[in-house]
Amino acid sequence: MASSGMQLLGFFLSLLGVSATVAATFMVEWKRQAQGKTHRIYEGLWMSCSGNERTTCELYESLLKLPTEVQATRAVMLLSVFLSAVALMVSTVGMKCTRFMDDKSESKSTTAMIGGIMFMVSGLVTVVITSWYVDTIVKTFHTSNKLQSFEFGRAVFVSWAGGVLTMAGGAFLSCRRCSRSRLPASMNSNQLLPTVNSKSNYV
Repeated sequence: MASSGMQLLGFFLSLLGVSATVAATFMVEWKRQAQGKTHRIYEGLWMSCSGNERTTCELYESLLKLPTEVQATRAVMLLSVFLSAVALMVSTVGMKCTRFMDDKSESKSTTAMIGGIMFMVSGLVTVVITSWYVDTIVKTFHTSNKLQSFEFGRAVFVSWAGGVLTMAGGAFLSCRRCSRSRLPASMNSNQLLPTVNSKSNYV
């Protein structure tokens, strides 16, 4: 029961992390710039928005004209979402609360571990690319005119949170310590049999 509970906790943490990663991927506020007290400019991985109280958004027309950090971050975030989608399917097959591979308990446990490792890789990729994106914005901010440069927005924090949650969930899913706890119990029960038989000989 403890192992099943740990797997469920890991699965839901990973699912929450993947949801945050998908949301961050399509959020527009990866970069933000304030012009005056009311005018705001936001740039995401897919579109840019600007305006005062009402903002108008436009999709990027050409991929090749985008900055390098936007192209790289977009590609890696999509890769992370793809890995997480595959990890969701793999871990669902390997979890003890599902009926897949019930006749192969060892293979089922290994499948859940593989899904957890894939989640950890996906979360790590998200955290790394987001940190690199932020580092690029900070370097540009310090080397250019600060009044005209961008700062990182809320999508960065959502992406970081999604990556950390996905890694944490994957760590719970890939833990096999609880699944092995049954082996000593079975060995102890086998060891008790000879002692019982030996005592019965004296009666």
